[in-house]
Amino acid sequence: MCLAIPGKIVSIDRSEPDLTMAKVDFSGIVKNICIQWVDVAEGDYILAHAGMAISVVNAQEAEETLEDLKKLQRL
Repeated sequence: MCLAIPGKIVSIDRSEPDLTMAKVDFSGIVKNICIQWVDVAEGDYILAHAGMAISVVNAQEAEETLEDLKKLQRL
């Protein structure tokens, strides 16, 4: 089972034309994620699997999900 946690794009690296990468912040953990096949900008939220962005997430929904996850941590 995979738990999809929204990640916020911090920066985008387009220096390699065939492999657009982004630094993505997953609640304090920053990972390099391939964003080659999604249309995103800095500040957008994504869901990723195996190092690749698989979808863009509405910012309000992403923030609500992150808040719900924080509440679960406190239980």
